Parts: sequence; C-alpha cells; structure tokens
Amino acid sequence: MSSTRNPGRVAGFWYLLLCIVGPLRLIYIPDKLFVHGNASATANNIAAHEWLFRFGIVADLLGAVILIFLVLAFYRLFKGVDQNLAVLVVIVGGVMPSLLYFVNVVSDSAALMVVRGADFLSVFDKPQRDALAMLFLRMHDHQNIAAEVLWGLWLFPLAILVYRSGFLPRFLGVWLVINGFAYLALSLTGELFPQFQGKVFTLSQPAMFGEIALMLWLVIKGAKPQAVAAAAGC
Repeated sequence: MSSTRNPGRVAGFWYLLLCIVGPLRLIYIPDKLFVHGNASATANNIAAHEWLFRFGIVADLLGAVILIFLVLAFYRLFKGVDQNLAVLVVIVGGVMPSLLYFVNVVSDSAALMVVRGADFLSVFDKPQRDALAMLFLRMHDHQNIAAEVLWGLWLFPLAILVYRSGFLPRFLGVWLVINGFAYLALSLTGELFPQFQGKVFTLSQPAMFGEIALMLWLVIKGAKPQAVAAAAGC
C-alpha cells in the first residue's frame, strides 16, 4: 500500500527503524564495554573495540535524523486532527531530543579522543585519562536522564492525537499517557534519587510498551485518516 494511501504505515516504519538503531548506544554498547565503577577497564574495552564504540556514535547521529523524519510523518498523519498538537509533537518529540542526540555525540567523541591518547593529552597519565573518559561517559548518561523528560512530554500530545483521531484505537492513547508518566518518573528519580532508578525502571517496564504497541499497530495495520474525513462528509 502506498504512503499516500496509508501514511500511518510510513510513520510506523520510521518508528521501527528508531527502535532498531536506538538500543545500540543506549543498551548494547554500555552492556558490552562499560564496567561499572572501573574507569580503567572501561577505557581499555573502548580502546580494544573502538569500531563498536564508533558505531554507537553513528547510531546516535542516525537516531537524531530518523527522529526528525518520524515526527514529520506524525505531523502529516495527525495535522487534520489538531494541527497545534501535531506541531508540539514535532518540537518536543523531534527537534529538541535530536539536539540532545548531537550533544551526546560530542560527549562520546571526547571520551574516545581521551582513550586514544591524543598528543595534547600527554600531560595526563593513564589513570587520569581513564577518569576523564569515564567523566564524559557519565555526562552522556546524565544527558539521557535529562532527555527522558522530553521522551515523556512528547507522548502527551501524541496520546491526545491518537485518542481523538478516530482511526487508531483509543487504548493506545491511554497507554501512551501512562508511558509518558513513566519516563517522567524515571527522569525525576534519576536526578533526585539515583539509588532507586534501577527499581523504578524495572517497575515501569509494562508502561514502556505503549510506544512499542503504537509502532507495531502502525507497521502492521497502518492508519488512513483521509478515510475518516471522507466518511464524515457523507
């Protein structure tokens, strides 16, 4: 089915692509390379698997671009429902998080530069460089914690659009609201009570499937808002 006849499927495929690219730097690379509380082991792992770490940087760049195309696809899908809310989805869900992706790329590039031991860093010994690299990686983590506010907030206008649309199930809109609150809880816990962040993450997992449910619905069934408009005119 063409994108003109089913723009919801286009949004779904962009969403799917984001779900494939995003976890590389967010989950896979930290799990493979980072050693909690051990700056030297982490730096050695990055040096030994430099290309894997570089792929994580590229994944962040791709994620930023994909996110822009995703929210533009959502704008096209929902502008007939409420154009103001659709614009809000583009700004809060696309433009602002994409900028943070690029900031994260700078942090990771700095960490890689320190690990490789550029000439101008020769004034630092190896343990000091390892500590600096860990500092940049921690900055990346804290930027993600801050970005979770945006990951949550953009789901509220998106949820309203889904709920009001008439061409998507309303339960998806309700689930997205819960998903949004889960992200906000994660971010606030990470900033105020970091010792409980892991527990909150575990408890919030069912809520996090709201976005996945929407993505799968759009990929499999799509959405055709023009059909609703035509029916309303009859």
